[in-house]
Amino acid sequence: MKLFVINGPNLNMLGIREPDVYGSTSYASLCRMVEEHAAALGIQVELYQSNHEGDLVDYIQKAYGNADGIVINPGAYTHTSIAILDAVKAVGVPTVEVHISKVEEREAFRQVSYIRAACVATITGHGLAGYLEAMDLLTEGAK
Repeated sequence: MKLFVINGPNLNMLGIREPDVYGSTSYASLCRMVEEHAAALGIQVELYQSNHEGDLVDYIQKAYGNADGIVINPGAYTHTSIAILDAVKAVGVPTVEVHISKVEEREAFRQVSYIRAACVATITGHGLAGYLEAMDLLTEGAK
């Protein structure tokens, strides 16, 4: 089994950007955590991060025929990108939306998630552990 773990804008700034909201753990540490969890699950994982919407769309499309599941934190594109929604719908790969913070308790504009309509689940407010929960969910579904 192979999962793509895709992160959108500003997630490369974890540990620096608003640590009161996103914590003090770096993006590199998140990547290590995901890779270690994949190894424990006995699966492959590819990590990708971009601040550019089109690059994220391209990477989602790469999942077609190459990945069994997608874990995605689209960052701010969650609330604005129909293109990312359409890409997830197009590839037909089970996808879990992840958010480090509890977006449902934040600003009104964060209450809209375009991508959610194409996802099998959404995990919010569990910090970085939400990524591991999403990986578990996708691997359980494949058994």
